[in-house]
Amino acid sequence: MDVAVQIIASGLTLGAMYAVSTVGLALVYGALNMLNMSHGALLALGGYVCFYAMTTLGLPAVLGMALAMAVCAAAGALIYHLAARPMLRAGNFETRIFIATIGIAVVIENAILRLFGPQPVAQPLKLPGAAILDGVHVPYQNMFILAVAVVMMGGVAFLLNRTKTGRAIRATAQNRDAAQLMGIRVGRVYAQVLAISGALAAVAGILVSSLSGLLPNMGGDPMLKAFVICVVAGLGNVYGAVAAAVALGILESVIQYLLGVQYSFAILLLIVIAVLIWKPSGLFGKQQVVRL
Repeated sequence: MDVAVQIIASGLTLGAMYAVSTVGLALVYGALNMLNMSHGALLALGGYVCFYAMTTLGLPAVLGMALAMAVCAAAGALIYHLAARPMLRAGNFETRIFIATIGIAVVIENAILRLFGPQPVAQPLKLPGAAILDGVHVPYQNMFILAVAVVMMGGVAFLLNRTKTGRAIRATAQNRDAAQLMGIRVGRVYAQVLAISGALAAVAGILVSSLSGLLPNMGGDPMLKAFVICVVAGLGNVYGAVAAAVALGILESVIQYLLGVQYSFAILLLIVIAVLIWKPSGLFGKQQVVRL
């Protein structure tokens, strides 16, 4: 029982971090049909902005997180206006923006490297101590990560389902041309989606760095796992991405306990291959039929 509680606690922590980092990626793909390869760099940017705000500016943790979210939201909006918007009406948009955002990621990572250096630093946003559940010590930091993820996912769900902005995002994702005919300013919706994705990336970067520390290229691994989760859930499916993130987090925790950390990601990739063979559109995706 002690081992089971520890595995579930660890798995929920991993799933929570994966969910926050994956939702932004799924939201952008669902709305713009765009794979934002700079998402991992925005994770790192958010972590470093929070670090700078707390250590240099002396801001409390809440304001540090808020500043990081604001900076990454602005960066996401800039990515739309400077890169995605000029390419949106051009041919092969998906390929062009894929390559463009790779370049943007390199620029952001190098800027972080020049400003903060290559040495790893600790994220100051940490909660010391642990709670004891059935004889198992669960760190307060893990509970904090889970709580923040639940708040973020609840906020995204409320935004998408209960607000005018959310309805515009869902309408644009379903049919851009029809949304324009109904008076929705599609360009503004796209900028909002990338801004929301940037803010979520900032939170994910702060949560990940609170456990593993800060490095300029720290967003690579969370970005890869977020993409894997998006594929398993079905590209563009936000709610499916959350469910898949939690499930894969718990599964990864079980694999790490039974086989070791070095096998966890390899087995997750095998699961992805199996899912794509069994259901190419993803577990929660819908198959599209194209008539020629």
